[in-house]
Amino acid sequence: MQGKLTALGVAKLKTPGMYGDGGGLWLQVTGKGGKSWIFRYTLQGKAREMGLGPVSTFSLAEARDKALACRKLTYEGVDPIEVRRERLQKAAVEAARTVTFRTCAEAYIEAHKPGWRNGKHVAQWSATLEAYAYPIIGDLPVQAVDTTLVMRVLDPIWTTKPETAARVRGRIEAILDWAKTNTYREGENPARWKGHLANLLPKRSRVKKVEHHPALPFAEIPKFMVEVDERGGIAARLLAFTILTAARSGEAVGALWTEIDMQAGIWTVPSVRMKGEIEHRVPLSQPALAILAEVRGLDETFVFPGSRSGKPLSDMAMLMLLRRLGRGDITTHGFRSSFRDWAAETTAFPSEVVEMALAHVIDNKVEAAYRRGDLFAKRRELMDAWAEFSRGTR
Repeated sequence: MQGKLTALGVAKLKTPGMYGDGGGLWLQVTGKGGKSWIFRYTLQGKAREMGLGPVSTFSLAEARDKALACRKLTYEGVDPIEVRRERLQKAAVEAARTVTFRTCAEAYIEAHKPGWRNGKHVAQWSATLEAYAYPIIGDLPVQAVDTTLVMRVLDPIWTTKPETAARVRGRIEAILDWAKTNTYREGENPARWKGHLANLLPKRSRVKKVEHHPALPFAEIPKFMVEVDERGGIAARLLAFTILTAARSGEAVGALWTEIDMQAGIWTVPSVRMKGEIEHRVPLSQPALAILAEVRGLDETFVFPGSRSGKPLSDMAMLMLLRRLGRGDITTHGFRSSFRDWAAETTAFPSEVVEMALAHVIDNKVEAAYRRGDLFAKRRELMDAWAEFSRGTR
């Protein structure tokens, strides 16, 4: 029998319990005076309960209408709870259509940057997305990003800039996966490689070109170092120090005084600032130590401070110096190649000593396992010889 409850009775009920109206509709009264509607039903032999909302929102008549709709579904063998869940999911997806790819990308970067090795990753992610992805898909709803749009991003750069294109693809894939996890989109990831874009684009190995950093021939290093010294200034000191230590520009730019032991002549670069994520000890030659003595006192934290308080000088300062010297054709990183060529062609130092001086990661796992020392004493001899050559005293 249905219609056991009345609107007045529902309003007066205070005693906690379950009160049936019939047809599977129940009034639930809690100990704190809360009242809500419950629909009880059995489907495929399994008893279930479904909340229909609070009495303060839905009247008895409205609750009966909702219960009737549920009974009709169960009569057809359809679970009303599943129907509601699907409806809510669709509503969430519809709401997410206003969330753009750019918004998701910025949220992804913000969420992951605490785990990235250094701040450069944030800048690199933002720069590549700004240059290649945002102009095409940045302002579109993330749900709307499909294979065609991903291909529009990648096609122009896949063969001309394969390394960059591969990174852009991977970043788009990661952002779309993040968006799906956060229910901003549904379906397969159109930026995935295996079994998808691999069928549309050539393998990177087939289009990848070996890119060498333009380097100064090592024979010109002594003359060039004189020109750098004549320039003066903090950028010149940084460039000379970078060359003398054969360091990567980022390692030299971010050098901290806490890493420097002037008395022992050692610069210890922590693993978090190394490309290979392994601590690297750099033996400092006398010319390198002389540069450190010159800049001592400019800043308490950074060896080569920038104009902004609490910030180091930037890589761009060295590039601008190279241009002012009329050497815009070479890069700071290229001086590592100059060092490598000099060592190979004019010295008898073993290759492993030179590679360790450059802090190159050993690809051969067996060799890496057996090479337990860092050949520091031999590397000191090597860096002293490089300093003598660079300064024209050898």
